[in-house]
Amino acid sequence: MPLVPATQAHLTNMMAWFDSQVSLMTWGGPGMTFPFDLALFSRDVRLAELPSWALVAANGEVQGFGQYYLREGRCHLGRLVISPAYRGRGLAKLLVRELVRLGSRALQVGEVSLFVLTDNTTARRCYEALGFAYVEYPGPSIGIDNCLYMVARADHILGTDSPKR
Repeated sequence: MPLVPATQAHLTNMMAWFDSQVSLMTWGGPGMTFPFDLALFSRDVRLAELPSWALVAANGEVQGFGQYYLREGRCHLGRLVISPAYRGRGLAKLLVRELVRLGSRALQVGEVSLFVLTDNTTARRCYEALGFAYVEYPGPSIGIDNCLYMVARADHILGTDSPKR
């Protein structure tokens, strides 16, 4: 299942995944507008500004979405989501690995990072299983109290790190 550059058509499918301000903010952060239309949703996810990728099945169905950008010297993953219809099938790990592969190469960095809400235990378990570790955020506060910062080496997530001797 390849990642493809996300389009407004992909966002149109994704809009049904968020049915409340809480679900939208949990995913996209405090800058998201609810209720939304395609124009607001596209603006708020910064589709025209950030490398945005959709995980698309052979039949064209959007199964996931994520972005990356440079933050604090790392490839920062953002707005990671799997379609509610496809959760629990390992697609989140596939999405993260592919974004790490693309983003670390494009940004020429060896570490990746992400934010996750404290109470999002499913996502936290996924990121921990991939090798992310909790660290103190090195920048100024992002203004979300229950948010954790996680970091990992790209080569570890991609399985290309060399064994320790």
